[in-house]
Amino acid sequence: MMRKSAALLLLSLPLALSRPALAQAPVQYNVAFPNAVHHEARITVTFRELPAGPLQVRMARSSPGRYALHEFAKNVYDVQATDSKGNALAVGKPDPYGWTVAGHDGTVVFTYTLFGDRTDGTYAGIDSRHAHLNMPATLAYAQGLEQRPAAVQFQLPEGWTVASQLKPEAGGTWTAPHLQYLMDSPTSLGPQQMRTWQEAGRTIEMQVLHDGTPAELDAYVANTKKIVKEAAAIFGGLPEYDFGRYTFIANYLPQTSGDGMEHRNSTSVTSNRPLRGNEAMANLSTVAHEFFHSWNVERLRPQDLEPFDFQRANMSSNLWFAEGFTQYYGMLLMRRAGLQTDDQFSQQTLSGMVDAMLTMPGPKRYSPVYMSQQAPFVDAAAAIDPNNRSNTYLSYYYIGAANALALDLELRSRFKTDLDTYMRALWKEHGEQQNYAPAKPYTLRDLQRVLGTVSKDTAFAGQFFRQHIMGHELPKYDALLAPAGMLVRPARAGQATLGARLQFNPDSTATLGTTLLGSPLYQAGLDREDVVLKIDGRKPTNAKEMQTLLAAHKPGDVLPVEVRSRGLVRTASVTLQEDNTLEVVTYEQAKRPVSKAQKKFRADWLNGKAKG
Repeated sequence: MMRKSAALLLLSLPLALSRPALAQAPVQYNVAFPNAVHHEARITVTFRELPAGPLQVRMARSSPGRYALHEFAKNVYDVQATDSKGNALAVGKPDPYGWTVAGHDGTVVFTYTLFGDRTDGTYAGIDSRHAHLNMPATLAYAQGLEQRPAAVQFQLPEGWTVASQLKPEAGGTWTAPHLQYLMDSPTSLGPQQMRTWQEAGRTIEMQVLHDGTPAELDAYVANTKKIVKEAAAIFGGLPEYDFGRYTFIANYLPQTSGDGMEHRNSTSVTSNRPLRGNEAMANLSTVAHEFFHSWNVERLRPQDLEPFDFQRANMSSNLWFAEGFTQYYGMLLMRRAGLQTDDQFSQQTLSGMVDAMLTMPGPKRYSPVYMSQQAPFVDAAAAIDPNNRSNTYLSYYYIGAANALALDLELRSRFKTDLDTYMRALWKEHGEQQNYAPAKPYTLRDLQRVLGTVSKDTAFAGQFFRQHIMGHELPKYDALLAPAGMLVRPARAGQATLGARLQFNPDSTATLGTTLLGSPLYQAGLDREDVVLKIDGRKPTNAKEMQTLLAAHKPGDVLPVEVRSRGLVRTASVTLQEDNTLEVVTYEQAKRPVSKAQKKFRADWLNGKAKG
């Protein structure tokens, strides 16, 4: 059980209710970029009015919205400390994550160099064009001073501006009321292009770094506005953003890594894709997902993520809801905003979700709760040893979204209500009041209870959670999608498959990855790193020739496969199976008749809800 100190408990309060430390000197940061071309920042932190005794300075080990350890101290070096008179202080290193500064006079000026060359929502990316800073990866802090306000000054190269949910003050200073808000405030520095608009009495701004044209940005923002309107329509309005504004901090430069990271009054969205064509649509899907988070997980929060601890991995049993239901709504918002057709939604969105749920081994073995608990091992976590996750895991994004889909369809078919109503009910009870009263984070039991209220059937709610959330019974998507005039069918009916992708090598061999439970290669005893020398007497030269070979056979045929397994060469008999890949198509695509009732059901589900 996590130890909840008084300081950490205060960190969990929303901004509107946090108690500023009375008469305590703010922690002051100065962030400069004298060597940005080599991905370095020079950062100075000034801690004043300190109590007697050594000061414990730390770098975070984890980051809000991320659930694995990332050990940000690994990119900090050239550490120095002085007192208020500039006298050098001894800096000790008690552990890998921080420093001890002793002998101070009530003031410590702590200076270090930060290296950062990954532009995404988790790390720091610095170069001559920009700096994209996730604060836990950037700013050191002191134990015991977590409730002090913070003030940050950025020494900006010419032409750079600041995009952040931090509060702008006079003189170019940006402030946060306490450490929790500071660490939750990603900041982009560079030649931002800003577009701003009013939505439901709130200011929405998009601050963008990209290499495209102003017209491309204008079109992108126009589509973002549609997404914002449709998200607001689900909840009946926008949240009370703490400073009256919400900021999309968007970085679409070529050196950027793809990511999206939610924050209380902003999101960091990053990609190397430009703002045009299909690539713009892919970027917008991240925008839709992250904006939905300004309700779900930022204010509608699971109890097991409160308070967030910067010094350990944070595990939750509810990421299937916090991330998975957000994944579902992010995709649904794209359709409701008119950025996809029904056919595109079924083929590009539903097909992958349903196929993963029904054909991958993980969902047949473990529950969404279990998948959520695996996040510290998979959420951008780093490890060098192999794992068997292909056979034991499906992302809480996918398994959660697939269960959201099933629940939405079942509520519509059986109970004449919908998932929108469920989300609004949860928002009223566990989210909305965070703007006005102490937080009321939810538990798994709360999610079940509110479902019983919305469906007016507590037995159904209990059964759904037992079977599909705490259990691993698979939804019957063929029956659930039929009222919407959509069909689940084999995508490659009658085609033979080995059940694995091969990595083709220059010497006309192929290397296997982890083989899937129940697949032909798994059944034949072939495993990861086995090297296929011949299949049915032929060398596996490339993917095209392999497709030709399999096309000449049918499911049930037995092929000899010569394989080198950890130095030993043997021949295995592999029985081909029918390719079990599934797809979802509309009845129109399948050339089936569509009834008026099916058209209405589909329209009620997928059409836009925003007015005006």
